Amino acid sequence: MEIEDRIRAAWEGRISGCLLGKPVEMVSMREGPNGLNNFLEESGSLPLRDYVKYMDHPLLRGANKRCCLGMIDKAEVDDDITYLVLALMMMEQYGLDLTTDDVARSWINLLPVGATFTAERDSYLKLIEKSNMAYQFGGPRDFDFEEINDGEYNDWIGAQIRIDMYGWLLPGKPKLAADLARRDAMLSHRSCAVEASAYIAALCALVPVSSTREEAVDAALELIEKDSLAYEAVKIGIKFKNKDASNLHDHYGDMSPVHSLNNLAVVVWAFLSFQDSFDEAIGETICCGWDTDCTGATVGGLIGLDKGTIPNSWTDPWQGRVTTAIAGVGELKLDHLIERTCILVKKFSAESDLK
Repeated sequence: MEIEDRIRAAWEGRISGCLLGKPVEMVSMREGPNGLNNFLEESGSLPLRDYVKYMDHPLLRGANKRCCLGMIDKAEVDDDITYLVLALMMMEQYGLDLTTDDVARSWINLLPVGATFTAERDSYLKLIEKSNMAYQFGGPRDFDFEEINDGEYNDWIGAQIRIDMYGWLLPGKPKLAADLARRDAMLSHRSCAVEASAYIAALCALVPVSSTREEAVDAALELIEKDSLAYEAVKIGIKFKNKDASNLHDHYGDMSPVHSLNNLAVVVWAFLSFQDSFDEAIGETICCGWDTDCTGATVGGLIGLDKGTIPNSWTDPWQGRVTTAIAGVGELKLDHLIERTCILVKKFSAESDLK
């Protein structure tokens, strides 16, 4: 299978999974798994094998509503897609030498603060407070990143949704992908969230070169700290492979729906449990709950990397139209994003061999 096919399918799978989870994101967060599945049942969306059917609900409005079945005409703005495109832009500009300072300056110059949430917003505001205009344009840094990522949300999922691109660009180079993910993640996160990010990036780099999904999942574990709670979360996902999602909820209890650990376990569980059908895999990912657009996006991208194809029923509705919150970018075309990604894959394949 050609890497170009895998990259196309990764983009298609990530965006489709994100759009599937987006309408019910707030329902899942505010009303939990029972409320989520009640909504899906009452709206006639179960079994979830297509985009969510619209049903009037106070938490389903705006862009989330426009991601319902029959209402989609493009990939609506979502941070799971915004950060993916931003990572592509940063790698185009800085390459494999990308630093945390480069990520920080990219946020200041390209990312509206209103497009950031939880740990990212907290870190962004601290970054604005502690940096000066000279730093923004390449000048020296006179603060420590520990001052920036010291917040109450720094073990949540934000960093984990920013880093897939590093793995996509480096098939067969999981250690380098994980290192890049850590450089990005540490701007806003610490400890288990940084390791969760490194794990996902490594897994993305391993899937295209592994014989089985299990092989990739296990190999990526070797690249994160074994005493990390992220390591344990992957093990939990593996443990409950092919078992009911309620086991994950029993284990993580009342943990925040946007924590890195429970959502990492969902990604591993779904990726391993549903290997025959893209529809079933992302559908059951969303039905599991917690941060539905994020887990749907990550699982969708991983399956794309593995299968190299995504059913047209998921991609036709949004017509290759991609929107982000990045300043000055506007609407993007999927084909152009794929082309840009493939150019970097080829470039870094040669460069990484020299590092």
